[in-house]
Amino acid sequence: MAPFSIEGASSKTGAVQYATAGAMTLRVCEGEFGIPRREWRLLAILGEGGALQPSDLAIRAELDRSRTSRALAGLQAKGLVARQVVAHDRRLAHVALTAQGRQLHARMLPRVAAINGALLALLTDEEVAVLDDQLAALQQQATQLLGASVWPKADRRRGGRQAA
Repeated sequence: MAPFSIEGASSKTGAVQYATAGAMTLRVCEGEFGIPRREWRLLAILGEGGALQPSDLAIRAELDRSRTSRALAGLQAKGLVARQVVAHDRRLAHVALTAQGRQLHARMLPRVAAINGALLALLTDEEVAVLDDQLAALQQQATQLLGASVWPKADRRRGGRQAA
């Protein structure tokens, strides 16, 4: 089986991960470590990939920028992430794990990987690869449909409803 990756885990397990196995992940993240699952996702991506701009982190985590910003603020308050302004362009910043963040990532990753491994254990490596390809195709189709959407967006600042 391929090495565990937090980003690969979401594509492989998709809705099943969030509906059923997500409860187990939630218990590990929040119950054992006091980290909400959204913060864990950012912590894991930074742990695997190193420093990123918050906007790039949002894309990789498949979160909107405001949710990413709130989760990053929580991680910063806990001393797990540090924001570093780019010297040549002070409008830009990178976020990276602190030493404490790297230690927590190293403790949490095996627990979350074990849940993902147990979920996928019933499938062969070939079946996991096929499932991954199918879910990637569905994600690509959903992204294309969203991009071509003619449906109006809700104005969430005004209660999320369109005028009748």
